[in-house]
Amino acid sequence: MIPSLFRSPLWLVLLLASPVVLAEEAKKSPKFEMTKDEQTLLKLLNEERTKAHLPVLKPHPLLFKAARTHAKNMAKQRKMEHVLDGKKPAQRVEAAGYNWGKVSENIAMAEDGEPPLTAIVKDWMESKTHRENLLDKKVSETGLGIARNDKGEIYYAQVFARPRGIKPQK
Repeated sequence: MIPSLFRSPLWLVLLLASPVVLAEEAKKSPKFEMTKDEQTLLKLLNEERTKAHLPVLKPHPLLFKAARTHAKNMAKQRKMEHVLDGKKPAQRVEAAGYNWGKVSENIAMAEDGEPPLTAIVKDWMESKTHRENLLDKKVSETGLGIARNDKGEIYYAQVFARPRGIKPQK
């Protein structure tokens, strides 16, 4: 018995139209781009990993989405916290659609204007926990977020992750 859909030419129209629909959907997806400050910050952070003989962190659009959202939320609420609105870093990464095997996060805030990005990296490298996050050989991808509120305060978030199913480097 042939299903009724295949008895009419409609199935052929649907089959031929599906690549066009998929191509149109792909065009609607925003292209991932880093801001100039994000590019500079990632370069500086990866220089620290290179000094430690570790592979550079690869930028991942979903991790950038999570980090940018968190930086904006911290700026909006004027709170520098890893847990905000009851959500931890892993929950934010998951909400962004990233299938994680390991997640960690560094955050910072600049109160008096805009310090050079080198100062943010220096502060993270001088903090035991932040340094460990940055130099963790079990992570391979990252996302960054930088947001300013109406008072001029700047909030920074960096998410580190390794996709689920990928074995960590030894």
